[in-house]
Amino acid sequence: MPDVILEMRGITKEFPGVKALKSVNLCVKSGEIHALCGENGAGKSTLMKVLSGVYPYGTYTGDILYKGEVCRFKNIKQSEEAGIVIIHQELALIPELSIAENLFLGNEQAKRGVINWRKTKQETLELMKKVGLHESPDTLISQIGVGKQQLVEIAKALAKKVQLLILDEPTAALNESDSENLLQLLLELKRQGISSIMISHKLNEITKVADSITVLRDGQTIETLDVKSGELTENRIIKGMVGRELQNRYPGRNARIGQVIFEVKDWTVHHPLRQERKVVKNANLSVRKGEIAGIAGLMGAGRTELAMSIFGRSYGKNISGTLTKDGRELNIKNTGDAIKNGIVYVTEDRKGNGLILMNSIKENITLAKLEKVSRRMVLDERKEKHEAEDFRKKLNIKTPYVYQQTGNLSGGNQQKVMLSKWIFAEPDILILDEPTRGIDVGAKYEIYAIINQLAEEGKAVIIISSELPELLGMCDRIYTMCEGAITAEFAKEDADQERLMKYMTIRTEKGGEAYADTGANR
Repeated sequence: MPDVILEMRGITKEFPGVKALKSVNLCVKSGEIHALCGENGAGKSTLMKVLSGVYPYGTYTGDILYKGEVCRFKNIKQSEEAGIVIIHQELALIPELSIAENLFLGNEQAKRGVINWRKTKQETLELMKKVGLHESPDTLISQIGVGKQQLVEIAKALAKKVQLLILDEPTAALNESDSENLLQLLLELKRQGISSIMISHKLNEITKVADSITVLRDGQTIETLDVKSGELTENRIIKGMVGRELQNRYPGRNARIGQVIFEVKDWTVHHPLRQERKVVKNANLSVRKGEIAGIAGLMGAGRTELAMSIFGRSYGKNISGTLTKDGRELNIKNTGDAIKNGIVYVTEDRKGNGLILMNSIKENITLAKLEKVSRRMVLDERKEKHEAEDFRKKLNIKTPYVYQQTGNLSGGNQQKVMLSKWIFAEPDILILDEPTRGIDVGAKYEIYAIINQLAEEGKAVIIISSELPELLGMCDRIYTMCEGAITAEFAKEDADQERLMKYMTIRTEKGGEAYADTGANR
């Protein structure tokens, strides 16, 4: 039997009014990739924060044995000195500093108090190459997207002498090709003798690289499964996570698609800092009433930039082109204009830009349209509570009351709060950017059902997603993007992963002025 690098025995952790972990046990063998699965709120991240010293010894009960010795970490520095490095789901980078500065923050390449910048940048380039990040070491974090920031976090962890690497949803913000590169990197680290604990909701990735899986449910250890037995299926893992069989990943829908309600014509967007660079090139797309349209593309394709520029020019400079709703050209100068014209954008970064985590659920839900719960510019708190309670029940937000701090909710419930916020604004067109990123399969199904309900109510929905099965399972039509240009348009029945990937990697002529019609308009 291989040596055991980690044992966690009887770990119990309580917060005010909530027992997050109840006598949890975990055993990780040396040199293996061990996956930790469970629904949002099952206790996975809490358990890893206990292990890494984020929740210090004394705030929990139970024992941690690392390399056969009892460890009582008082902070994250002590766990890192022991060789345990955690990459949190929430990014911990400083936007105003460069990639190189973030990579070695607290771990500076210095001698006698003087930083060796040449060595720092050289090692930064080597680490970036390992994680597939192709940027200058001097690039500011604020100038790269969420997906690339995740790669910086992973490179930052590799800069330390790691022996047990903990990754909390490491591929949540990555597209398929970048996720594949990361998984291959984990396998390479395994060959080098480095053990990993991987928290992920992407079961196909887990079954591909993990050796063992521990399933948590409601703060308790349910079972540990052997992936390499060859008999483990995704449905078997799901049953352990949710306590029941999940027959279908995508809910059925009665599509009643009407006329075109929204069109984007010849839309071009320049980079906000490097204005000579086009990030969106002559994009044309439309969406019909009651339709769900998708946008597929690799990281850097311009999907988020397109969405944000449409939403009140909240991204980009020198924006040109026209937006048309119900045949009428819109003059949208800011996000307030977009909301007034029935256009909303649900960001991929719910923690950074989508929600105010310190505020209550009630305050977040009504934030986008306060006039609905106000009288003569004075907030009607009773009405605000009533509206928030209505959304809590309709969207099944798992919390006993709407005064709960939003930051204390699980990822899936935070996503429901963000959807509630924008549904409350009474939009006609919803642009959803990675609507299920970092969410478990059970919560995903609930989000899909909400999206379907919106479409059946006559809303026009645009989904941006890095998960091609999600687009194929949910959308009526799918556009592909590459290098800022829309390269193809597919009807649902004509689309598959191979065809989508082909046009997600194809280069267009003339800045993307034309794209392939692959059957969507037949």
